[in-house]
Amino acid sequence: MRQAEEVTFGGSGLDRAAELRGDVPGLAALMQRPGARGVVFWRGKPLTADDASRGTSCAELLRLPLDHPLLGAARARPVLLGREAGEVVLAYDISAWEPDAPQEEGFVDPSVQVHPDAPEGARFVELRTLLLALTPRDAELAATAKAILGWHDTHGFCARCGSASDVTQAGWQRVCRSCGGQHFPRTDPVVIMLITRGNACLLGRSPGWPEGMYSCLAGFIEPGETVEAAVRREVMEETGVEVGPVSLLTSQPWPWPSSLMLGCHGEATSEAITIDPVEIEAAQWVSRERLADAFAGLEPGLVPARRGSIANHLLRNWLADRLE
Repeated sequence: MRQAEEVTFGGSGLDRAAELRGDVPGLAALMQRPGARGVVFWRGKPLTADDASRGTSCAELLRLPLDHPLLGAARARPVLLGREAGEVVLAYDISAWEPDAPQEEGFVDPSVQVHPDAPEGARFVELRTLLLALTPRDAELAATAKAILGWHDTHGFCARCGSASDVTQAGWQRVCRSCGGQHFPRTDPVVIMLITRGNACLLGRSPGWPEGMYSCLAGFIEPGETVEAAVRREVMEETGVEVGPVSLLTSQPWPWPSSLMLGCHGEATSEAITIDPVEIEAAQWVSRERLADAFAGLEPGLVPARRGSIANHLLRNWLADRLE
């Protein structure tokens, strides 16, 4: 697909410095350099500030010197994210801090938290609200940090024997203290598919989404299953629509909590919709004309997936006839 890496988190060419993960002395020496930096997360939210140089709707993922007092609130060792201009960047998690403004439940958490030790103007913000506000590099760093810190938060014990595990490889591995089992960060492959038939595409919505929001169908790939088979199975399970040819178009890391979205195009061979209410709340065929109006805000009751998501990217490229 043309412009395939324009999706948020789509990759900025970050040097992940994998050779440093097992080099304890080498990494320690680089962390002593004045150019070493840390990005800070609180319960999945990155520390950001408005980026006046790029406009009022833009944000910057803050990189703090490693001697900054805010980093001292981290209870675990940082995770090496990579290198920028030869200097290491690490992720710090200060989730133990209890702020005055709690998180809010819902599809998107609009609350903002301000730490007393943070730089002026800095705040912790829900990453979903920053999909179009961050630079590609900031977005890649934020997605990587959110995913791997979230993995550590939920995988502190060995899956083999249940004993506590220790962090190694600069945060990219855990080793069991008891049985020696080695565990690595997981990434779950998900197919997300633009299903078309003639001049229409198939869109669905899940319970709990914002009112009127419809998006491409999606689902996890099962063990022993190809991408193409997963597309056909998920569409059949959710809507009863049969799918023929399937092509893989693009991908997007999606750190909620740790997915890799595989954007596909499938050609439907049937039209009748029979939804599975356990899977989705509703589904419908949407013509190009209605979808174009929806993007323009002219179609009441139909709100496409938000900008920055791979679903939005697929739909816009279909409208522009740029899928191939």
